[in-house]
Amino acid sequence: ARDAAEAGRIVAGVAARAGTREAVRSSSATAGELRLDAHLLRAGITVHETAVADLIAGLAHEPPHSESRTVRRHDRAGARAVLARRLPGAPTDLRADPGALVAVAREYLRETLLEAGTAITGANALVAETGSVVAMETEGNVRMGAAVPRTLITVAGIDKVVPAWADIAVLARVWARSATGAAQAPVVSTWTGPVEGDGPDEVHVVLVDAGRSATLGDPVGRQALRCIQCTACLDVCPVFERTGAAPYGSVHAGPIGAALTPQLRGTASAREASLPFASTLCGACTEVCPVGVDIPEILLELRARVVDERRANAVPTPEALAAQSAEWVMAEERRFARAQRAGSRWARLLARSGRLRRLPGLLGRWTEARDFPVPPGESFRAWWARRRRALLLGAAIRPRGAARGPGPGVSAGPGPGERRRDSHTRPESGPE
Repeated sequence: ARDAAEAGRIVAGVAARAGTREAVRSSSATAGELRLDAHLLRAGITVHETAVADLIAGLAHEPPHSESRTVRRHDRAGARAVLARRLPGAPTDLRADPGALVAVAREYLRETLLEAGTAITGANALVAETGSVVAMETEGNVRMGAAVPRTLITVAGIDKVVPAWADIAVLARVWARSATGAAQAPVVSTWTGPVEGDGPDEVHVVLVDAGRSATLGDPVGRQALRCIQCTACLDVCPVFERTGAAPYGSVHAGPIGAALTPQLRGTASAREASLPFASTLCGACTEVCPVGVDIPEILLELRARVVDERRANAVPTPEALAAQSAEWVMAEERRFARAQRAGSRWARLLARSGRLRRLPGLLGRWTEARDFPVPPGESFRAWWARRRRALLLGAAIRPRGAARGPGPGVSAGPGPGERRRDSHTRPESGPE
């Protein structure tokens, strides 16, 4: 599949030939990236989530994210409210206890998996040596979904292909330690086509490009394709810690999302163009990345690309106009001083209790989540000029031959509890 639309048509066609109107899907970053559920829904096929966290997010009508681990908006009370209100067959007196919540979700998911005719999964790796699919998980829903339905469809990016089975031993250990902190993934499933009398009758593997070939051609950005979706970089990113996954606008969130999404989608839209700048470049993501992706290096390269594209644009952006205006004002000292005085005057007129609650125009985005401090009534330049004039005036009116006194702001002598010491005094003798 060259893009998301073609992948959707292929999967919908396979499901339609199988004669099913319902399908189950396990957690898959690639499926979320392609918005596969929406394609299938337009084709008249309903998709059911099989991971507990994804099930709760789906029932709450929340957008998908890169991993179930990033769906952290529901505590036990919130999960209980969603399951009791929207899960078919859930008791109304459901307790907000983790064991009870998981039991209700498990009962529903097991019944859904047993009745499904088609299952859709992702893949952690595709082994070129044998044509095998490898899936690592913590719940077991992928394994059950791959074994029970009659038709199995695996959707994976071309970046998931590894040469041989020997690579899986390394990949399984690295993924488990970085994703869960365990020595080994709890559930590792593999399948190599259909087996007569066991498992699905049809096995389909959809290889997805969707911008990956172009990314592979970038000498700097291509390293982002080494990502194994362990989410270790999300755990240490200070930006993701405060924003969560939603502002990234993609199933790939956090540092790796900021590095990979603009390459897969391009930087034509404002959201994708802003992602490379959503980072402090602290390098914590690179330190914990198990496959050595230098995310700050990619982000710097993408920032340069975005800036070059903006320069080539005939119509300047509001940000560019603001920068050009600031450059013109700061290029001449008098213009800058006048702008300072005017800005301070207007800010103090609009302030309430020493704070600006709302800035006008596009500047209002700064004050949507924070108050803007009011500039001081006197700038440093004005204070320095006034002080300098006072010093010069004091020197001009001092009588000739008069003793020089301390200038403004200079202490006239030792303070309380201090002893003056100069070249004409000797320190008092005493014990060391």
